[in-house]
Amino acid sequence: MAQQVATNITFHDGNVTRDERKACMKQTGGTVWFTGLSASGKSTIAVALEQVLCQQGNPVYRLDGDNIRFGLNKNLGFSAEDRAENIRRIGEVCKLFADAGVVTLASFISPYKADRDAVRALHEEAGLPFIECYVEVDLAIAEERDPKGLYKKARAGEIKGFTGIDDPYEAPEQPELVINTGNQTLEQSVAAALEGINSAGLCS
Repeated sequence: MAQQVATNITFHDGNVTRDERKACMKQTGGTVWFTGLSASGKSTIAVALEQVLCQQGNPVYRLDGDNIRFGLNKNLGFSAEDRAENIRRIGEVCKLFADAGVVTLASFISPYKADRDAVRALHEEAGLPFIECYVEVDLAIAEERDPKGLYKKARAGEIKGFTGIDDPYEAPEQPELVINTGNQTLEQSVAAALEGINSAGLCS
């Protein structure tokens, strides 16, 4: 866990309550955290789901693993330590969006259970909804898809510490949602995610 380094700082509370934000946004904000192997379909589902929610008039924003590394986390690599810091920062960003009343769709491999649990705890401590969605797929199917050619490079030894090949993926033990993209279409996957969001009351 990151340690507080800055000194002589004080948290400055505002006057706007969460209920007031909810009334302003006309929905309850929260985070939907898509986790799974590379090429499992996390980003594809999140992109389609974001469009559906936006068309329904729900304030929504998508955070994508690769996209974040072009800006906020451009100084992080893929060591275990950097992966942990990557997820910690994103968890904090998701918390801010959720507190603002936005439904945030976060699609990150996030291979380590401890890191995902830390993000969950961050939301729970703040009283904010958190939905962990395990986008499940057999490794063989993910390798067959391999849209970025990363598995091929990992198998050839060109990428070290690649999740699922020479670095572990710790599957969620009790996720709120499980979507298996090996036997579900994109439409079915989005429908399942929507059902989970509505059940959690995020868009109410």
